[in-house]
Amino acid sequence: MKHFLLFMTLIGITNTFAQETAKSKTMGFYISPNVQVGYNLGNSIKDSQHKNDAYYQQYVSPYLPNDFTYGLGVVGGYHILPFFALGTGLRYNFIANNQHLLNWVVQPKFFFGNNDDKGFLELEYGTQINHSNVNNTNFYGLKIGYLESFSKRLNSDISFFIYSQNYDKSGAVFIGVSFGATIFTNKNYTVYGKD
Repeated sequence: MKHFLLFMTLIGITNTFAQETAKSKTMGFYISPNVQVGYNLGNSIKDSQHKNDAYYQQYVSPYLPNDFTYGLGVVGGYHILPFFALGTGLRYNFIANNQHLLNWVVQPKFFFGNNDDKGFLELEYGTQINHSNVNNTNFYGLKIGYLESFSKRLNSDISFFIYSQNYDKSGAVFIGVSFGATIFTNKNYTVYGKD
């Protein structure tokens, strides 16, 4: 009987102190490629306001972006706190003929929600690093989206963005949608890592 009680006590202690592999609250290091398409809110208004202005038509209008833009990018970073990650990377945007902008991007990212599938908010700052018919541009942006878990090390996301692109002679405000994926190092970040 003593042996049985000792055996049961050891099992109870083992179960009390044993821990499952806990779900991690951060992704660790990550890399996140994405594609995006956006619409320029400002061109049609500016063109209609200045359609009879010769200076505008000759020196400003050729440098304006198209009504639509598309691009792709990749950001790598580290998920520092459960609600915050910081990344940096590159983003290419086709704005208009001869306006192929390659930007270096800094991207703080904030997460909200407690599940594997959660929302996020990104702030973006980018500065142009290539030469085009417009130079020294920069942009400020805001993205809000939804992150969905797919496997141990993969999430996908969809987000809506607004960003302001500043040019020497003009500027543009784009709104649009972005699709991306995130590959990360911590396999226990999602529920799929608990096998």
